[in-house]
Amino acid sequence: MSVIAANLQAVESDIAAAAQQAGRPASEVALLAVSKTVPVARIREAYEAGQRAFGENYVQEGVEKIGALDDLRGGIVWHFIGPLQSNKTRVVAEQFDWVHAIDRLKIAERLSAQRPAGLAPLQVCIQVNISGEDTKSGVAPDEVPALAQAIAALPNLQLRGLMAIPAQANDPVAQRRPFADLRRLLDQLRQSGLNVDTLSMGMSADMDAAIAEGATLVRIGTAIFGARG
Repeated sequence: MSVIAANLQAVESDIAAAAQQAGRPASEVALLAVSKTVPVARIREAYEAGQRAFGENYVQEGVEKIGALDDLRGGIVWHFIGPLQSNKTRVVAEQFDWVHAIDRLKIAERLSAQRPAGLAPLQVCIQVNISGEDTKSGVAPDEVPALAQAIAALPNLQLRGLMAIPAQANDPVAQRRPFADLRRLLDQLRQSGLNVDTLSMGMSADMDAAIAEGATLVRIGTAIFGARG
């Protein structure tokens, strides 16, 4: 077994253990392998080990990898998880399957208008600045309901849910608090009639807390691919 295959197996085991601790089926929590700065050969190795969803933070790097792995296009699901500028929306709409970090309606409108007609709707999440940090992207929690309704009305997007990167905390109780807030926001959207199912939250340091509060997708990079150069 390769190192990456072993790492994936270990991460999946950690996810399953955290889900069991939370009283949830492990099948409710998907793994997104964060592959920014990771060479194409190592992404292919992860694919051969069974991983299918990969997340990229930078548009140009992601597009180059999508092209280099075109032979796997039917199997890989590409997630764009970084901040997105207006002048980069077209290539993201054309190349990616998911976008996690929508924080304003203008970006969503451009993605919808630029999504090619022959492709399935782009799956999208709203990024929420759940900890209220000045340095973080994302919409304020009280702005989420109106933005969600507007995005849900766009023709070539499918609003899937919410994403957040909370402020770092070492205490498990403190880690869980913002994730619980995000879960309540998603519940509010459901109660308003929106068909949303995704909580993209949790990374290596706070994955257990995120899963305990309902994460459906965790974003893990270094634990799979090793330290970045």
